[in-house]
Amino acid sequence: MGPVNRPLDLEWLEDFLALTESGNFSRAAQARSIAQPAFSRHIRSLEEWAGVALVDRSQHPATPTPAGEVMVDVARDVVLRLTQARTRAHEAQELAGRSLRVAATHVLSMAFFPAWLQRVEQQLPMQLGPIHMVSDSFQACEDLMLNHRVQFLLCYGHAAVATRLQSPDFEYACVGQDQLVPVAAPGTRPHLLEGSEPVPVLAYSPESGLGQIMRTLMQQVLSQTRFKPAITSHHAVLLKTMALEGRGLAWLPRSLITAELAEGRLVLITDDAAWRVPVEIRLFRATTTQTPLSEAVWARSAQS
Repeated sequence: MGPVNRPLDLEWLEDFLALTESGNFSRAAQARSIAQPAFSRHIRSLEEWAGVALVDRSQHPATPTPAGEVMVDVARDVVLRLTQARTRAHEAQELAGRSLRVAATHVLSMAFFPAWLQRVEQQLPMQLGPIHMVSDSFQACEDLMLNHRVQFLLCYGHAAVATRLQSPDFEYACVGQDQLVPVAAPGTRPHLLEGSEPVPVLAYSPESGLGQIMRTLMQQVLSQTRFKPAITSHHAVLLKTMALEGRGLAWLPRSLITAELAEGRLVLITDDAAWRVPVEIRLFRATTTQTPLSEAVWARSAQS
């Protein structure tokens, strides 16, 4: 009897273990809910795969051969490990179905996402599993969405500014409103309004979604003869810190500076509505069918 180049069937191992436990082909086949001829073929196929006899059929009850004794220990371990792996795989599948992968721009990950998530959780008909949150620039988050590495993207948007997340592949729901307002530290306000020198601006970089909005909507206000970039970053929180230190004028989301405005640590440099930029908070997703949890999150977000 020589080894045969054929795949190993897990049922052969399970049948072999049943036979070694009962010592009888008929009882083992019955325990495995299989006809005895098919059961016997399974044992023979396992022996052909191993290349040696595994069962001494001359004995009553049937007993493993010395080679079979070795196979018993290995088979028991293999069946146990595979059974455990199958159970863990099902658990992982269930957990993945209850998990969320969300990307959000820096400001929204801190100023909006926690409260939004709490509202959504309260409305969900199922328990939410693990949440993988990525906080980055708009361009980086957009790349994640385009590559389908996240299920949702939270970002700022404006009707006049296009994104790469276009229909029919992507859609969005407006889940909130915000406003970019021009602010500076109190001591710098007179200089910014009355000085003849160019005003230092704390500007957003090209990879920032807010930067794209500002460059599209505020071209006339941000003329190069009147303003000059002092610090450029895609991170609005950094620009806020620089504004608090008196380093220049910044257009910041009002939601990010509510406390600073109330405490007077930042002030609006003008009441002119033309200097303010209304923005939407958008939740993007791919239009392909998602997991039941993702669909539930989308349904409740789109309704709000």
